[in-house]
Amino acid sequence: MKKLLSVISIVFILISCDETKKEVTSTSKERILPELKTDRYNVAFLLMDGTFNTEFTAPFDIFQHTQYRKNIKAMNTFTIANTLEPITTFEGVRILPDFDYTRDSLPIIDILVVPSAEHHLDTDLNDSIMINFVKKVDKNAMYMTSHCDGAFVLAKAGILNDVTSTTFPSDIKTYRKMFPHLKVKDSVLFVHDGKYITSAGGAKSFEAALYLCEVLYGKEITESLAGGLVIDWDLESFPKLIVKK
Repeated sequence: MKKLLSVISIVFILISCDETKKEVTSTSKERILPELKTDRYNVAFLLMDGTFNTEFTAPFDIFQHTQYRKNIKAMNTFTIANTLEPITTFEGVRILPDFDYTRDSLPIIDILVVPSAEHHLDTDLNDSIMINFVKKVDKNAMYMTSHCDGAFVLAKAGILNDVTSTTFPSDIKTYRKMFPHLKVKDSVLFVHDGKYITSAGGAKSFEAALYLCEVLYGKEITESLAGGLVIDWDLESFPKLIVKK
């Protein structure tokens, strides 16, 4: 009898452990959508495997911090990709996208950010679904922005045809060769023409993001955002091209 009770106890424990594992597994896969507050700008970051950390995290840091400033229309920041599976950046960081633009019903996108990715000069430009998505967002977005080689994506979508743009310094020659019809500016950190802001990328992605904040919020708020991230902000001190229209 004692042996029978022991066997029953062991079976019960094994079943309980198995159920616990199932519960943990189910919970770990539960999708949690970002909180998108009303009366804010919706800022989407277009990610894909091979995205470079800095071109993503620099503008994300700047824009996300707007929610801590008073009396402004702050920004909701969220990520989008062609999957809900983790995206692996060039440096190996794994990021879980908030939305899958190929399947989800997306919130209105006021500002699209296209960080640079490893294959923005080749295979990514053959992704017609992604390129068409960028075209679609462009129709209603307030601003379309890119950092480093993200400009190649905007150019491939044909939305930079009537403006001046720039990209990563050492890729300017390739950019001009691939898109000979474009007006391209080199030796600048960013170009703002119409609703398009293209930047040289790298650590200077911070400056391009801060510039957009100055356009939206003014100098005082932008200096506060820069100070919070220990960045010296002086719009007049670095090379840029601003085309007023």
